[in-house]
Amino acid sequence: MNYSYKGKILISTPDVSGDIFSRSVVLIVDHNENGAFGLILNKKNQNISSRLMNAFGFPVELYEGGPVENERIYFILKGEKITPEFIEINHEFYLTEDIDSVISAVVNQEISVADLKVFSGYSGWSALQLEGELQRKLWTIVDVYNLDYTLPNDQNLWKNIMQNLGGEFLLWANAPEDVSLN
Repeated sequence: MNYSYKGKILISTPDVSGDIFSRSVVLIVDHNENGAFGLILNKKNQNISSRLMNAFGFPVELYEGGPVENERIYFILKGEKITPEFIEINHEFYLTEDIDSVISAVVNQEISVADLKVFSGYSGWSALQLEGELQRKLWTIVDVYNLDYTLPNDQNLWKNIMQNLGGEFLLWANAPEDVSLN
């Protein structure tokens, strides 16, 4: 492997339909010769989000990070590291599974709820699987700068990125979710 997509955004093409990756925007958190690990940024789970308030004691929205290990909870945090157990995404954001430290930091007002995003599960690819999917044009790699990974995002994120890419992507952005209706 000569290139890592760590820190890049994957945006699904309309060819990926009918599953969790349909119209998904995925942040690649790690990518090496063993495979890739990412989180879907724009698939909010309303049902579980309302139940999490009781568990955490503060309002929180849960996003479906991907189809793998949905029982695991991940946090993207913005700002200073509150836990030594982290994966740096870039100089401003990092990832942790340390639930106790995150809850404690919010309760103690060390971080704001606005500076975190909660995910259930993750998106994973085995060695060279992501590269194969990119060759089959199931994903487009996007260099997105100044994207706040902790913002509440929905399907508009996918559409906005597609529109900003222009060209054929603009057509996809305006296509119905079920392209057979077009």
